[in-house]
Amino acid sequence: MGPQDPSAKIRALVVDDEPLARSNLSVLLRLDPAIEIVGECGSGMDALEKIRSARPDLLFLDVQMPECDGFDVLEMLGPDLPPAVVFVTAYDQYALRAFEAGALDYLLKPFDNPRFDRALERAKLAIKRGNGAPRALDRLAIKSVGEILFVRISEIDWIEAADYYACLHVGPRRHLLRRSMGDLEKELDPQAFCRIHRSTIVNLARVERMEINADGEYGVLLDNGTSLRMSRRYSKELQSRLGVRQGHLS
Repeated sequence: MGPQDPSAKIRALVVDDEPLARSNLSVLLRLDPAIEIVGECGSGMDALEKIRSARPDLLFLDVQMPECDGFDVLEMLGPDLPPAVVFVTAYDQYALRAFEAGALDYLLKPFDNPRFDRALERAKLAIKRGNGAPRALDRLAIKSVGEILFVRISEIDWIEAADYYACLHVGPRRHLLRRSMGDLEKELDPQAFCRIHRSTIVNLARVERMEINADGEYGVLLDNGTSLRMSRRYSKELQSRLGVRQGHLS
């Protein structure tokens, strides 16, 4: 994402379930000739579709919306997250979590024009600094009760399918992520993660050894003692990913 040259306009999307709030933000954005508004959305689900199609550089995102709030949007966007996100809300209790979730700024309603201008300048500077740089997926956003957690991908031990969710195992903790295993497999670094079963993905750095038990079933033992079932079809792929370090079955 992001403008392709310094003269290109910054593409902005406004998401808020209140029409007046959307209108106020759009009016302020149109005062800046460097901004192009690519759309307004009144719900989180509409925002997801619009972000993926319009690929804005800047997102003004309301926190509290029915059915799918601002934290839900961040969780489900994955690598489609715009370069600059500014949260907009009437409630200050979400500020810390917003910044932890990667928000560039946090506008508390009602805000005045100078405060908006500061947020917009921060966003423009951040977009300029990151222009042309690929976005590295190093964390996953996970919606929790009234907040969003960011889990570092390098800290994930393994991932398992859980109905319509993916369950991330991070040490003794488990986190449910509303993403499919197929989507996660495409997004994760293949040099760091490998699918060993239709319902299991492992962090290669956690693999201690591969095994075949007495019944001829394949398995993977992690360095924390976790034993995982492995499909035969994935065994050669895992050995290839592990390379000469651990390329044999025990």
